Amino acid sequence: MLSVSSQTLAGTLPPKESLPVQSRQIDTFKFGSGVTRVGKLEFIGGIEMSSSNALLGAISSIRFRPDGKHFLAVMDTGHWLEGEILRDDKGRLSGVSGVAATSMIDANGNAEQVKALMDCEGLALRAGEALVSCERRSRVDVYPDPGFAQSRPIASLPILIPAGELRGNRGLETVAVSPKGSPLAGGVVTVAELSFDQAGHLYAAVLNGPRKGIFAVVQKEPFAVTDGAFLPNGDLLLLERRFSFAEGVGMQIRRISGDTIKPGAVVDGEVLIQADMGFQIDNMEGIDVVNAANGDVRILLVSDDNHSILQRNLMLEFRLAE
Repeated sequence: MLSVSSQTLAGTLPPKESLPVQSRQIDTFKFGSGVTRVGKLEFIGGIEMSSSNALLGAISSIRFRPDGKHFLAVMDTGHWLEGEILRDDKGRLSGVSGVAATSMIDANGNAEQVKALMDCEGLALRAGEALVSCERRSRVDVYPDPGFAQSRPIASLPILIPAGELRGNRGLETVAVSPKGSPLAGGVVTVAELSFDQAGHLYAAVLNGPRKGIFAVVQKEPFAVTDGAFLPNGDLLLLERRFSFAEGVGMQIRRISGDTIKPGAVVDGEVLIQADMGFQIDNMEGIDVVNAANGDVRILLVSDDNHSILQRNLMLEFRLAE
């Protein structure tokens, strides 16, 4: 198993470690019910993943390649995770294959960092680049794609939000690249988990493009933002999570109109789905949008098990039911 001690790369690269993954299909979203439509989403299927290698877990964000099968994810332990989803004869998620993890390399050329130095929470892909947002030491690093696993960051994007305003463990949870044909024209967006401006709204920013600048997102208590992804029309989906010892975990997805995202704006949107412990959810941390071959817009979610035996690694798939 990969070490978690810090090491300086001296002409060597961190090894890619293959992870054997066992998957159990999830056929129903609501326990004890065959209902598939929840809010504005239709449940397609899901899987629960486990591995004999304890490295699997702590997935913070996931992005799918254009083929809709291969994926890249980041873990908040400072690792890349690559793999491919499998489907059964009905087109439902059935498992994953080719799963491998590699320690990320920081700007100083170090791998196997402690969590506080490489607490990676968000991931976005654009032409030739993989963007990674980190909290604690707030930044958005740019890695080459391909070549991310063998390289230190080639750049960092100015995050615009004053670093002193970002809470150490509640910082830049989300980074997403807008569609080029949208009002944001391919601009990169970041949203804080639970860092607030003077009005009590969540800090957010468009980091480049024609609408570059800071904006704010209305917080929906008791939820905290964990990831985001853009729909093809330029609307932003925000995945949000809540937790209490009394009620357990919950999640919701909010849809923010892309037209409303601009410097100085305070944005809010429709809640597409809410789910609590009566549904097949866990600590839902990652979201991505995939265009299916039949024209459907699919939304895929992953959970972060925090490397705990009390939590699960889930991947859930929904269809946006307009």
